[in-house]
Amino acid sequence: MERPGDVTFQGNPLTAIGPKLKAGDKAPEFDLLANDLSPVKLSDSSGKVRLIISVPSLDTPVCDMETRKFNEHLDALGERVAGFTISADLPFAQARWCGAAGVKAMQSLSDHRDMAFGAAYGVHIKELRLDSRAVFVVDGGGILRYVEYVQEITNQPDYAAALDAVQRLLK
Repeated sequence: MERPGDVTFQGNPLTAIGPKLKAGDKAPEFDLLANDLSPVKLSDSSGKVRLIISVPSLDTPVCDMETRKFNEHLDALGERVAGFTISADLPFAQARWCGAAGVKAMQSLSDHRDMAFGAAYGVHIKELRLDSRAVFVVDGGGILRYVEYVQEITNQPDYAAALDAVQRLLK
């Protein structure tokens, strides 16, 4: 499923591939690579609240800032929340970035092999072969409780709304 013009980069329209998910949908399973090349699935963190952010590349200023900001907030919540930053960056590049940034609460996962996460979550940018910026909050049972697709990928997401959705699920 292609969604022409559903995402922009510096005002230029691009094509998103995949469905546009919404709160209440079942979160699609994923099989991504951790920094050590081990497989990570959504179901591995079943029972926890999951904060999933999709970014074009950790080596860009907005993605860097976004991951650090969510990491700060999730670090305070401890083991009750699993946080994932997903990009098409190679696992080695993600490991280098996370080490330099001191990010530990947000696990970086790579979608570089087949862009299956991007296609399942509707964030694969056809023209760039990158994932667009989006935020998903998934409850312990695997249901999406918050979804934000950031149309202009150079913009930041609504941090407060996403973190509020996480907090509501922890009550």
